[in-house]
Amino acid sequence: MDYEFVPVKDHQDLVRDPLTNGIINTNHTEYEEYITRRDNARIEKEKSSNMKEDLDNLKSEMNEIKSLLKELVNGN
Repeated sequence: MDYEFVPVKDHQDLVRDPLTNGIINTNHTEYEEYITRRDNARIEKEKSSNMKEDLDNLKSEMNEIKSLLKELVNGN
């Protein structure tokens, strides 16, 4: 079954798939830039999450050290 994509009005690089009604960007450069931006955003989100986890671990370890120092000072 042959069919053609339908151009999207006022959008030179967009076409509609008549079977799925989905919009397809035919500008490959723009698509690659989008993929790069998406991947970079994901990487930055992971970095931020890892930094938060590291900071939470550091806080916990500092509290443990503080508690141990208090025990040493009090002679327990």
